[in-house]
Amino acid sequence: MADTTEVIRPSAVLASKLATQIVHELESRDVSRGGVWSASPGLWQRYDHPWDGPGGTHGSAKLVGSIGAVYGSPSKYDITIYRVTVTEHGASQGWTVDRICDDALRFVDLTLATCPRTELVTTTPDPFRKV
Repeated sequence: MADTTEVIRPSAVLASKLATQIVHELESRDVSRGGVWSASPGLWQRYDHPWDGPGGTHGSAKLVGSIGAVYGSPSKYDITIYRVTVTEHGASQGWTVDRICDDALRFVDLTLATCPRTELVTTTPDPFRKV
């Protein structure tokens, strides 16, 4: 079994207030300080337990999955979740794309299923049409 990556379509969008709350919650649960998340701009990583290696390194903690996020989209302070990867280890522990997202989104009482989404463009403009 290999890692599984799913592109979230339409992408999930967190408005600025919710985005700020989630980032704060993930940072307060950092793996190097007893939590299970490692959040950086663009990538939120979920581990199976806090890092327990020397000097605050990974140790025996294993990555279960990652959330790809774009900061500042669709507007300046929003965050768009566009891709989720579940590692082979995560899948063997019962983690899914929805479960990883739900674990991060729970801090603002959302799930991937209830998170607002971007609007998909359903028609392509005709490049040869005169305006």
